[in-house]
Amino acid sequence: MNVSRRATTVLQYAFLGTAAFLSIFPFIWMAISSTNKSIDIISGRTGIGDAFGTNVANFFSQVDVPLVFWNSTKLAVLATLLTIVVSSLAGYGFEMFRSKARDRIYALVLLTLMVPFAALMIPLFMMMARSGLINTHIAIMLPTIASAFIIFYFRQSTKAFQTELRDAAKVDGLKEWQIFLYIYVPVMRSTYAAAFVIVFMTNWNNYLWPLIVLQSNETKTITLVVSSLASAYYPDYGVVMIGTILATLPTLLVFFVMQRQFVQGMLGSVK
Repeated sequence: MNVSRRATTVLQYAFLGTAAFLSIFPFIWMAISSTNKSIDIISGRTGIGDAFGTNVANFFSQVDVPLVFWNSTKLAVLATLLTIVVSSLAGYGFEMFRSKARDRIYALVLLTLMVPFAALMIPLFMMMARSGLINTHIAIMLPTIASAFIIFYFRQSTKAFQTELRDAAKVDGLKEWQIFLYIYVPVMRSTYAAAFVIVFMTNWNNYLWPLIVLQSNETKTITLVVSSLASAYYPDYGVVMIGTILATLPTLLVFFVMQRQFVQGMLGSVK
């Protein structure tokens, strides 16, 4: 029996180790490639080179790094905060307030998840053009504020919220917005943390819609800049790797800082 358990444990660790290696291998390869010249990357060299400093210098000479990072950070943070505020309010309302039309409206919200973004691009572009918002960051944020998935996520998480707390707060004379702000939000903080990680990563890596709307270099994000470097007639893949690493670091930082709260939120932990 002990031999069987040991064999099972070894197989589990071997599987998890292999899965972990496959998960981080692209980033390792990207980091190694950033030290090589473009011709070495194309030829498939896997060793560490001596061109890291040159690639960094070339990247900073070709890209206004502070500007593109400011654009990406502003878009990601503002869009994330607005999405979480609107979606948490909607999720709270769908769960707490009962009416005959509630489930029908909620079903319509979930149905929007079945509509591919490709079917919405032209109508959205026409709306933004008529509103004079083309080539502005507002046009990027507006379509993302009401996220059907995050509304669904908050409503499902709200099912674990104890209604007794809300009833007791009402007895104490608190209004609904006070219950939401001072009781619901602190209790559901792990849910908010998980939602923040998901929405922030989605907004930071957003590519297709910004590519359509943003038309000047002054408004472009790091994702668009790295894509333009990679699609050049003679792309310098060493420079592209530097840009990809820099574009990846903020999402990694956010995830590692909030990973415990993220796991608690995804498991439905409510304190």
